[in-house]
Amino acid sequence: MIEKQSKIYIAGHRGMVGSAICRQLESQGFLNIVTRTHAELDLCKQQAVHDFMQQEKPDYVVLAAAKVGGIFANNEYPADFIYQNLMIESNVIHQAYNSGCKQLLFLGSSCIYPKLAEQPMTESALLTGVLEPTNEPYAIAKIAGIKICESYNRQHGTDFRSVMPTNLYGPGDNFHPKNSHVIPALLRRFHEATLENKPHVEAWGTGKAMREFLFVDDMAKACFHVMNLSSDIYTKHTQPMLSHINVGTGKDVTIKELVDTVVKVTGYQGSVVWNTDMPDGTPRKLMDVSRLASLGWSYDVELEAGLRTSYQWFLENLDQFRE
Repeated sequence: MIEKQSKIYIAGHRGMVGSAICRQLESQGFLNIVTRTHAELDLCKQQAVHDFMQQEKPDYVVLAAAKVGGIFANNEYPADFIYQNLMIESNVIHQAYNSGCKQLLFLGSSCIYPKLAEQPMTESALLTGVLEPTNEPYAIAKIAGIKICESYNRQHGTDFRSVMPTNLYGPGDNFHPKNSHVIPALLRRFHEATLENKPHVEAWGTGKAMREFLFVDDMAKACFHVMNLSSDIYTKHTQPMLSHINVGTGKDVTIKELVDTVVKVTGYQGSVVWNTDMPDGTPRKLMDVSRLASLGWSYDVELEAGLRTSYQWFLENLDQFRE
């Protein structure tokens, strides 16, 4: 168990996941939380990360910092995505080891799995097939992060753990009109359609594709749960070269069901027109979460309740997303 007085460094505390982890730790009575903004500490700079870690010497490190973006950004800036994420991971993980940290938790992404992985995706699907081309550089970097953690565990006996979340949403999400993921994009689109009294809103594809979504505060609770597992239990349920754990709900919804719920949450009164000339994307993307379930964790927040919380947060922070 993590002691309440432990010094915990959250890398990426301003992001959606990092801020949720900070909220979770503070709610549990952890007060010795260390953070740095990008302006204060550039995680791509090796010397700066070395100096910071040697000065602070955190007991625990949560690596939630990453360069993230949607399909457009991943396609336009592949070099930025692979370089910056590799540098962040290499610097933080290596300097966590150098500073003698007790434990590190690395946050990955479900995009590490092959494009055509069998559904639901088990942890053992890693490196068994070709990745989705649109975000391959990002996925390669995240796979490298897992393997850096595993390599340090094997060579140095460290306790570096990795969790792979499914699609996340919630307070702190990016609602930018061009760079947001599906849930914030839909919430914003139907919110604006309601304000403008639009008779219909266009949605892409057939609506039959299936996706899994996890509320970000549930993800934060899962992180805390995995960090609190004894090293014996964690290693019993993982392998030296297959040490990551999937985090999700273990169930998915069709895009049509998602859109219908967003319509309900935003109060939109018009109709939805499906543009079937547009692609559905991957038919299904579901995580196998049986490993984490066997370790005693399951999600709490159902989709509609999570969407209502997300929408309320968006309304309260609307000014920062105006173009």
